[in-house]
Formats: sequence, C-alpha cells, structure tokens
Amino acid sequence: MDGVIYRTQEWRSPAGFASLQATIRTARFPEEIGAIAAHHRPSRMPFFKRLAGLPHEVARDPALLGDIHLVYQSAMYAIGGADCGPPRRQDPLTQTFRNMGAELALDDEELVDAEEWCRRLDPRTAQSVRAMQTLYMRSLGARCVVEIMSEDWMRALADALSVHFPQIADEPYFAECFDDDFAAQHAEKAIAMTQRQLSARPELVLATLCNARLMAGALDGVWHRLDAIVDAAG
Repeated sequence: MDGVIYRTQEWRSPAGFASLQATIRTARFPEEIGAIAAHHRPSRMPFFKRLAGLPHEVARDPALLGDIHLVYQSAMYAIGGADCGPPRRQDPLTQTFRNMGAELALDDEELVDAEEWCRRLDPRTAQSVRAMQTLYMRSLGARCVVEIMSEDWMRALADALSVHFPQIADEPYFAECFDDDFAAQHAEKAIAMTQRQLSARPELVLATLCNARLMAGALDGVWHRLDAIVDAAG
C-alpha cells in the first residue's frame, strides 16, 4: 500500500524511538509502522521477479504450482484463518491455483487446522508460519503491518503470474482485493484503530512495533522459501 509505505519520515532506531515521550511515540505510530512495512516491502524480494522470469513450461508445471500454493496458502491461513477457522470450501486462493492446473497438497474439502499445513512444510518455513499465526492472534501491530503490505505482495504475485497466465488478475482472489482500494482501506482502518488503543495505553507502543517487526521478518522467511522453490525449478 504505497500511501502508507511511502508516507514515512526517517525510520528511527528502536533505541532512539524509545527515548521519545509516550505521547510522541503514539502520535508517530502510523509513520513507524509504515516505515517497517517499507523496510520489509514484499515486492522487493527476488521471488516475484524470478517467478516472472521462468520459462513458460516451467512456470506452468503443476507440481511447481502446487509447491508454491502450499507455502503461500499456509502463510495466508496463518494470518487469515486465525480469526475465522479453517479455509472455507471453494477458497478463492485455492481455486485460483486449481484453475492454473496446480497439483494441490490439500484440497478444499479437507478442512484442516494450521498445524496440518505446517506439518507439510520444511521446518524453517513451518517455524515462520507458526510465528506468524501467534503474532497475528496476539498483536495489533502484527495485524497492521500485514494489512499495509498485503496489497503490495498480492500485486507482485499477480504481476509475476500474469506473465504466464495473462488472465490471472481477473481471478476473484485478486480482483476482490484490487477493487475499490479494498486493501488500502483495511490498512487505514487497522492503523487508526490501533492508534486509538495505543493512545489509551501508550506504554504498549514499543511492544506493538516490536511485534510488527517480528511479523514482517516472518513474512520475509516465506518469500525466501518461495524463492528457493522457484530457483530450484528454474
């Protein structure tokens, strides 16, 4: 979400930020959370460019698409399923990959919990996904940074896949996000709500930003794993 990611001043070090008065820290929360998102901006990661650059026959390989789906869906479930339970039948993300011909490790009919996804991942990625779920459930800062960065990674993924699947942006998973600035509005609301709560509890600002950084770092681990999968395939 460029509006938040770019609307930041110089990113203070944690030590420098901690020395500010509590009211100033709270007032600067939108800039600080935006700066964290900018520092960990998903589209900067090599995975997306590498995926776009694959030969068409490699990018369209059902096994590769299935591997990408498993890692990506696991991460999305960690930050989406934490509130609403197992993925619903005919999940738009899974349906998108099915329409591309992916060999899916888990079918829509298999309503599984987060740990079932993690058991199918490599240990390091499973650790990142578990951390994401824990952070998302306990911290508004983690939720904020996800909301800010989600449109960026979804556009980067749609752009990369569109090289090989030109109609991919029309899939409901992407179209619903991009219509009417849906993701941008969610991010603005999440930041405003969190800032209101921090105004009442300014002593929580540092911990909230710390959890946002941890979430952004865990997401980096997901993009690194996806890049390794695509690199090995190419």
